[in-house]
Amino acid sequence: MSSPGPSRTSSAVTRRCRDGRSPGSRGGTPTGSRWRSRWSGVAEFNRLCRESVFTYQKDWVELSDRIGYWLDYDHPYVTCTPDYIESVWWLLQRIHEKGLLVRGFRVLPYCPRCGTVLTSHELAQGFEDIQDRSVYVTFPVDDASGRELVAWTTAPWTLPSNVAIAVHPDLEYGTYADPKTPGRSLVVAVARAAKLAEILGVKELASAGPPVFGAALAGLRYRRPLDIVPLPEGARHSIVVTGDFVTVAEGTGLVHITPAFGADDYAMGRQYGLAMLRPVAGDGTFQGTSWPELEGKLVTDAATNELIINRLRENGRSLRAEKITHSYPHCWRCGSKLFYFARDSWFVRTSAVKDRLLALNAGVEWHPPEVGTGRFGDWLSNNVDWALSRDRYWGTPLPVWVSDRDPAVIEVIGSFEQLAAKLGRPLAHGFDPHKPWIDELSWPDPAGGTMRRVPEVIDTWFDSGSMPWAQWHYPFAHRDEFARHFPADFICEGVDQTRGWFYSLLAISTAVADTSPYRSVVVNELVLDVHGQKMSKSRGNVVDPWELIGEFGADGARLYLLASSEVWKPKRFDRAAIPEVAGAFLVTLRSAYTFFQWYAPGAVPPRDPAAEPALDRWLRSRLAETVAAVRAAWDGYDATAGIRALVDFVVDDLSNWWIRQSRPRFWAPDRDAEPAAVRTLHDALVTVGRLLAPAAPFASDWLHRALTGTSVHLATFPVADSRREPELEEAMAAVRRLASLARAAREARSLRVRQPLRRIKVAVPRTADGASFRAMLPLLAQEVNVKEVEVVASDADLVRLRARPNFRELGKVFGKETPLAAAATGSLSSDQLRKLEGGSTVTHQVNGAQFVFEPAQVTVEREVASDWLVQSAGSWVAALDPVLTDELRMEGLAREVVNRVQRLRKEAGYEYTTRIALWLDGAGAVLDAVRAHGAVIRGETLARVLHVGERAARADREEAVEIDGHAVTIAVARHSEGRASTGGPLTERP
Repeated sequence: MSSPGPSRTSSAVTRRCRDGRSPGSRGGTPTGSRWRSRWSGVAEFNRLCRESVFTYQKDWVELSDRIGYWLDYDHPYVTCTPDYIESVWWLLQRIHEKGLLVRGFRVLPYCPRCGTVLTSHELAQGFEDIQDRSVYVTFPVDDASGRELVAWTTAPWTLPSNVAIAVHPDLEYGTYADPKTPGRSLVVAVARAAKLAEILGVKELASAGPPVFGAALAGLRYRRPLDIVPLPEGARHSIVVTGDFVTVAEGTGLVHITPAFGADDYAMGRQYGLAMLRPVAGDGTFQGTSWPELEGKLVTDAATNELIINRLRENGRSLRAEKITHSYPHCWRCGSKLFYFARDSWFVRTSAVKDRLLALNAGVEWHPPEVGTGRFGDWLSNNVDWALSRDRYWGTPLPVWVSDRDPAVIEVIGSFEQLAAKLGRPLAHGFDPHKPWIDELSWPDPAGGTMRRVPEVIDTWFDSGSMPWAQWHYPFAHRDEFARHFPADFICEGVDQTRGWFYSLLAISTAVADTSPYRSVVVNELVLDVHGQKMSKSRGNVVDPWELIGEFGADGARLYLLASSEVWKPKRFDRAAIPEVAGAFLVTLRSAYTFFQWYAPGAVPPRDPAAEPALDRWLRSRLAETVAAVRAAWDGYDATAGIRALVDFVVDDLSNWWIRQSRPRFWAPDRDAEPAAVRTLHDALVTVGRLLAPAAPFASDWLHRALTGTSVHLATFPVADSRREPELEEAMAAVRRLASLARAAREARSLRVRQPLRRIKVAVPRTADGASFRAMLPLLAQEVNVKEVEVVASDADLVRLRARPNFRELGKVFGKETPLAAAATGSLSSDQLRKLEGGSTVTHQVNGAQFVFEPAQVTVEREVASDWLVQSAGSWVAALDPVLTDELRMEGLAREVVNRVQRLRKEAGYEYTTRIALWLDGAGAVLDAVRAHGAVIRGETLARVLHVGERAARADREEAVEIDGHAVTIAVARHSEGRASTGGPLTERP
């Protein structure tokens, strides 16, 4: 594991599994060979491969357990087991029965190191941008005219196998004099003449003949540039042919043809009966040429191509060699450069079911949709047959037996029972269907000869795509289990699997069952580093998941990956953002539980809806909305939206609003917390824990056990309460909006919230001013610390309205007169501006010119029209009376004293129930405030005794502070008596 990418997928998968309360998933990984350097026979080689399957099993299981990846590792499916292979054979037999399993000779991408072909979907996984040598080569026409055809290739190693030159029949080709060699002329497409001039180092080319269409060049004979490979008798070679695939986007408009090493070349070879030269062995080295220095050289090595270019240069056949950067395919297993190679292979004719693939895919719910219709849909539209067979030792053997008398006699075995019947004897105990043992099994061909298995194994992606059936050993066992799980509700993997697992699953299911194997697909994009670069060991930007978990915890990492952006978008991984995105939420949640634990330590009372105040009803309504939002998001496979809805509820609604407003209901000397408040907070935390379980399995389980004594993962996922109160929610939203404006107004004048003010005037849209809103006004007064709240019908006395023209919108209508129209908005009246703000159109005349303004063309702004503290947002206005009376100042000082005493209690390490003795001495203004509000101070700070104007002889903590410019000394000590009361003694220095 070298990056958090798998953790992102795991988080998305387990979120959905827990949400649905499924019994878990079963894990499996296809295997390949990695033991080429330790060759000691097929049996030993395959034994080592089998062992390697489980090399990292322990590490993978440990990491999965640590991050809460919910899989059934006690019953995994393993693709190399006999049961799994038997089900794969059954699928292949079904495909063969439908005429979709065929053998053919085709050009396929080939890995010389692995010694096998790759499928088109495997090919798509390994493209890299690399530098290669390309060369412009001349092919002298064999007619004594002095003409030479010019072709360009990025694969010089293919030139020894050249048998034809292709031109487009409808393109024009010119013949141009070589300025350096009298009597020599060069033929290229007219559209590429400028490139030829550049190669020759001249500004203009001299024509050596009229241009002709490519069709006129067909049939010309030429001399091959490297005549080092023997030509077969009777086959055509060294000839110009026509092909519609030829373009002038690059090169010369002439293409050199080697049927063994290109799909278009192969098609041309079949069309024109061209010779097929294959001087390349299975390991990718030259073999069978007449050039000793080339024999044994790997075709994809840069040195091999340089050797060939030098030979062309010596023979006068190279016009120019240059470096190019292009996207080139590499093996997804070993990273070696691939090349196209004509091979005899077995195919699944997926092209025959392309229409069904497209139709079935149209019924799949993709997340995001554009991957299903775009990347994956385009892939299906351009579907080619699946190259199934592999020339390897380790893998699922292709269950095809062919007669050595007649290759047309084929039998595809679909079960071990059928194999035993063909052999005429039971299979050995512990039968292993792998090579080399499976290759020893044969039986007589009834018409003569022997049925022997073909030597190939199958593409590992077929193993992977067989998982829906083979994991249950279907149809040989677990038929009911298969029926319950097929098709899958969803699958989740990286975007690169659109041409891998997503495709192999759908292709097999379509060919076998004519149905999709999944209902939904969740695609997760790459996890990049903080700079947007792909993570790789070579760049040194990989992240060790164990270090990540050790630093932030599994839940912190999971929440960060899920909450910061949708899983189907590329994710820039920034470890510095984890505390901000996930850590802050988890700390807030823990603080909410700690508050409950401290102030409601006893039994949770039963719910009494009749006793619940509006604040509790609002929280329950918001909780119901959150449950609905989370369920809707996760039912739609949008984990990010679900997490964000839950975070918003916990942070904004529960912690920053409900708990803050409800503190007096929990914190009161000599009385228990209100039962309704305790029950509301308990129910909210339990529901939050259950909603959180799929995303943060550890924190949620801790919370749920602490609250209920049972695991959250055994609880039912919440269902939204239908008894919501939208009017109450809207009223509370209005109060919170006004409170935010009031706090902003205080901040603009640097006036602390602890300083009470006499009144606030508020203006709200007419639709917001209802009975529920009016009932919430005491809450607003408490939140913004004012004595009175007055709702005014208009904000005319508080602010002045001002128009700001929207030039972009005005320009669409007024064109050249836009400056005049913009100036005219400055004389709009307050009534006109209010109409615009309300969504109406207004007509305005200025100097005889009439303008009709739409709401989008004018932004209505507000500016303060009095000495009150005013903040506004559209038609929402909050205005605070800034006048401070002596009584208000004294109360403000008393609140500051409470704040400083609470800090001192915390620094002294007191429990929240610890009763104290309190001493205050210092400036007279502060002491007067303490005397006036002594009861409040004692109640808020649990002071059993309050000494005013005295210094403590012995204190647990003493501190000199400054309150509004007044010096004060505060001291606290534990009080030995029982509970304090609001009527406790207040002592003063005589």
